[in-house]
Parts: sequence; structure tokens; C-alpha cells
Amino acid sequence: MDRKHELLKRVPLFSGLSGAALEEIDRLADEVAVPEGRDLVRQGAFAHEFFLVLDGEVEVERDGRPIATLGAGDFVGEIALVDGGTRTATVRTTRPSRLLVLGHREFNTLMADFPDVRIGVLEALAKRVRRLEPDAT
Repeated sequence: MDRKHELLKRVPLFSGLSGAALEEIDRLADEVAVPEGRDLVRQGAFAHEFFLVLDGEVEVERDGRPIATLGAGDFVGEIALVDGGTRTATVRTTRPSRLLVLGHREFNTLMADFPDVRIGVLEALAKRVRRLEPDAT
């Protein structure tokens, strides 16, 4: 079993998946190293990728204000890919980071083929909406 597969097993979003499912995600995703200070996404831009942090740290800012710091096991980029809109925030690495990247097509395959992952992504999305909009119900 390769290192990326071992890392996937430790990601909460994928923790309940079978070995075959993890192998499929391993096949779909690219692992990339990103230096500190690199923008992964820019608020208002169109979406092309979903990012999962394997290690390192990213800061999420909206309208120029920091709103969250995320680390290993967290992910970003799902909102615009789910609704087809533009990015709702800018995400920048604050430390050198290793990420798994899924393109739009691969993200849609993941969501269609793995209901547990789809539910996990949608639950995380709902929590993020609630944090951004305190009056959301």
C-alpha cells in the first residue's frame, strides 16, 4: 500500500471507506506540495479544484478578513464546485503544505460514487454556511 493511500485512511472525510474506495480516491486525486504564502483559490474566481489538506495549514479569508485556519484532514473548495458558482473566499497556505487535489470532474465522480463522502462534504458545507451566516436555519 502506498503512502498516499495510508494518508487517505487517516482523513476523517474518508475514514469509513473501504480499501477499494480509498484506492479509487487515490487514483482520482493528485498529491501536491505547496509553499507557504501561495493562494489556492481567490474569492470571486470560478472553481476548478477541491483541496484536501494532508499536512500544513491554510487560512481562509472572506472580504479580506480571516475567518478560519484549517489543517490536516480539512478541505476547501467544495462550495463553488457543488453549486457551480464562484469562490466564496480566498484560501492561502500559511505553512508549506501537502494537499490532495481533485479537479471538477474527479470531484463530481467522487460525490457520485461514494455516498458517505458526499454526505460528509455536504455536512461540512452546511456547518460552514452556519458559521458564515449566524442567522441561517
